[in-house]
Amino acid sequence: MVNEKVLIKGNYAIAQAAVNAGCQCYFGYPITPQTEIGEYLSGKMQELGRGYVCAESELAAINMVMGAVSTGVKAMTSSSSCAVALMQEALSYAASDELPVVLVNVMRTGPGLGYIYPAQGDYNQAVYGGGNGDYKIIVLAPSTVQECIDLTYRAFYLAQKYRNPVILLADGLLGQMMEPASFGEYPYPEVDVSSWALTGAKNRDARSIYSVAREEKKQIQHIYDLHKKFDVITQNETTFEEFNIEDADIILTVFGSMTRNIKAAMNVLRKKGLKVGVFRPITLSPFPHKRINELASRGKDFIVVEMNMGQMFKDVKFAVEGKVNVDLVNRPCGEWLSVEEIVSSVEKIVEGRKQYAASV
Repeated sequence: MVNEKVLIKGNYAIAQAAVNAGCQCYFGYPITPQTEIGEYLSGKMQELGRGYVCAESELAAINMVMGAVSTGVKAMTSSSSCAVALMQEALSYAASDELPVVLVNVMRTGPGLGYIYPAQGDYNQAVYGGGNGDYKIIVLAPSTVQECIDLTYRAFYLAQKYRNPVILLADGLLGQMMEPASFGEYPYPEVDVSSWALTGAKNRDARSIYSVAREEKKQIQHIYDLHKKFDVITQNETTFEEFNIEDADIILTVFGSMTRNIKAAMNVLRKKGLKVGVFRPITLSPFPHKRINELASRGKDFIVVEMNMGQMFKDVKFAVEGKVNVDLVNRPCGEWLSVEEIVSSVEKIVEGRKQYAASV
């Protein structure tokens, strides 16, 4: 049965979801903790008569993807953290060229080479990018193996719908863990790419795709147009998840696989009498600034929990516009923050806020 649940590792779930989404070409280079994606596709893509190349480097892989998607086919690469850093120039080109590149980043710790400990330190790299110029990328952050499947499907659809690169931002824990999940059918309509794809000029005028206009006014207009497109993406595609928000005084804000511990901590804190809710951005870019600002306008304080030194924390602070308190509970990498650690940290923050309020 199509919707039958199977026990599957996150990396394999992403790989099979890419196949189901119609990915015709995969180009990659092995690096832990995402190597199983390429391993799985090395057999599956050949079995289906699709394109698979183990490239000589990450630079080669991302540029091969750009070449493939310029012909209108679905293509992807996958990598991790320090290797994704090497792809930043190509991602800037892909955004300017309006190419539907799909990149899976299964994060490891950093900076530099880092190690394979799970971490969430690539938030800034994904959301703000390391390439040159004014460009934006769609970033989706799964929290479960099931969402690895669902958001892989969505990544391919959004990339082609908006002709914009999409990053699926997972992490080492999610890539390596196993959970029951179901695949289902690819749920999105196929996007007509015939108006722009480079498929040969037989019976039509020649086309070209390039990232820069030589005339200043045209380049200015091109950048304006890219940002207008992202405004549409923000309006139509921003997604998030909420739990116990309506009566909450405090909102724990989290992304990715840390969400499971946050939900458990919320339940413990509520049993202790604290009105706590959870808010999880699913699209990290576009970020749900508007919704967070609405909640801040209702007097709800925020505590951001993440496995880095406060990268999403800055976006939450920006979104609340100084209306409420925003605090951070974090660790840069390694063993995920436990439920007990989160509960203890939240209680200390709440007590500190009470003491400050009593002193002013």
